[in-house]
Amino acid sequence: MPRELNPHLRKKLTRRQLPSPPILVEGILSGDRIRLAQAITLVESTRPEHRQLAAEVVEACLPYAGRAQRLGITGVPGVGKSTFIEVLGQHVIEQGHKVAVLAIDPTSQLSGGSILGDKTRMGQLAAHPYAFIRPSPAGSHLGGVAAHTRESIILCEAAGFDLVWVETVGVGQSETAVHSMVDCFLLLLLPGGGDELQGIKRGIVEMADIIAVNKADGPRLPLAREAQRAYQNALRLMPPHPAGWKPQVLLCSAHTGKGISEVWHAVAAFFAQARASGYLDRHRRAQAQQWLYEQVNHELHQLFMSHPKVARLWPQYEHKVVHGRMSALRAAQRLVAAFEGQFNSEEE
Repeated sequence: MPRELNPHLRKKLTRRQLPSPPILVEGILSGDRIRLAQAITLVESTRPEHRQLAAEVVEACLPYAGRAQRLGITGVPGVGKSTFIEVLGQHVIEQGHKVAVLAIDPTSQLSGGSILGDKTRMGQLAAHPYAFIRPSPAGSHLGGVAAHTRESIILCEAAGFDLVWVETVGVGQSETAVHSMVDCFLLLLLPGGGDELQGIKRGIVEMADIIAVNKADGPRLPLAREAQRAYQNALRLMPPHPAGWKPQVLLCSAHTGKGISEVWHAVAAFFAQARASGYLDRHRRAQAQQWLYEQVNHELHQLFMSHPKVARLWPQYEHKVVHGRMSALRAAQRLVAAFEGQFNSEEE
């Protein structure tokens, strides 16, 4: 049986009653960051009663969402994502924006909670009244994003944040899930990381709208320029972008601040092109469709695994499959039949 996302979350929600959906919605629409955090906690809960309340909150906030720029930020471990986001966040706030950062942390196998604690590494940004940082454990969800990140995006937009950034765990084969929930995809890379073109999956580079080589300062600057040239050449071999956008490779240093304004200028240029071409609307509609399919699959999985017959038979069939006494196909068929009430375990 799948492990609950965070076993301590259940205890916390049991001890302290969360506000009712109307109170949460009122607080979110007024920009109350405490109510926003409480609503995201409700969304992340796996308890059925909380899931129902969360659906009410998200549904009520939906008419006020959809107007923010959604940016996904990912990169290799050690690239300095948190430092980059803090510096970029302060830059955009100075220009009059409000930014919400959904930082998806790796999950502790012991506690189920976040390991890295990105909020503690963005201290100045987290304290700013025009910023909201929410670290969430990735759990067992593939793609480096928490299972309910999409709902959290809606809540942040309804709270008045015109920029919503999703920071993912790191680069991996399943990391591309972030692409299905953001408008623009920003990939951070390190200079001098070896053979850059082989050091990262092609699929990530294909999806990147903007590549920023971070830590391009001091003795690493020549290496950063070499990496920039390599990726500029590689991007010429990629399929054309549906928005007519030409992906850019930029140099920056979150440590010195150099190149940060250029990165943000590229992000703004992407959104201008995406709107003018109609790509942004098409992309959002395709995302909503995929979101529906994934949510139905998730709900069905939860319903299936919580079914009494399935819960009783699962250990038995799992043991048989693991020890080679039954194929996974046959076991799955029997479990589905039990779920549908068409199979009696006594028949075996």
